[in-house]
Amino acid sequence: MAAPPVPRSQTAAVEDYAKAIYSLTGWGQETASTNDLADRLGFTAGSVSAMLKRLDEEGLVERVPYRGVRLTAEGTRVALGVLRRHRLLELFLAEVLEVPWEEVHAEAEVLEHALSEKLVELIAEKLGDPEVDPHGDPIPSRDLAIHEGQTLSLDQLEPGQHGTFVRISDSDSAMLRYLTDQGIAVGAELELIDRQPFDGPCTVRIDTTDHILGLRLAESMRIKPA
Repeated sequence: MAAPPVPRSQTAAVEDYAKAIYSLTGWGQETASTNDLADRLGFTAGSVSAMLKRLDEEGLVERVPYRGVRLTAEGTRVALGVLRRHRLLELFLAEVLEVPWEEVHAEAEVLEHALSEKLVELIAEKLGDPEVDPHGDPIPSRDLAIHEGQTLSLDQLEPGQHGTFVRISDSDSAMLRYLTDQGIAVGAELELIDRQPFDGPCTVRIDTTDHILGLRLAESMRIKPA
């Protein structure tokens, strides 16, 4: 007799954790701590610890003593699968339904667990098998390969250095709305004019307009140097 299917809510929880760990272990950070995951997912540390134990038993994560957890190959596959659905949904909502880019993340969070693989591929075909979502994040391919690319955060540029704004986190809608209000979009060519010391703001020039951007925003903007 076949085992009963895993409840969808439990499957969604596993996908959410895998996606969160994948996101937290990017940009040079090799592990995700319990506290980092609790902050990101909005759960208590105790709840996160219990879920990580389950993921460890299922072979989706491995524990690193005193440092946290990282995804196994199977855990990475789960994370990339849900990221493919999420990012294709974001692009579909933005391009086809014209939902503002600061709103698509929240909508995709709700819908990503409900899509069938058939519908995912229909969306991908409709969009022409895109490589990035509205925020510049790479979309995993059908075989779950992903190319993250080499970028720097805006605050890592040196004054006088030029680059292209290629990517930003989709998790802060207020930040995205601010960029829209400033007329700054992914694909913009820019020059870092000045970076103030002691966590001060950055001044960037886009076309002929100078913008003063706070450190948190500058850290979130990923730039491909010229």
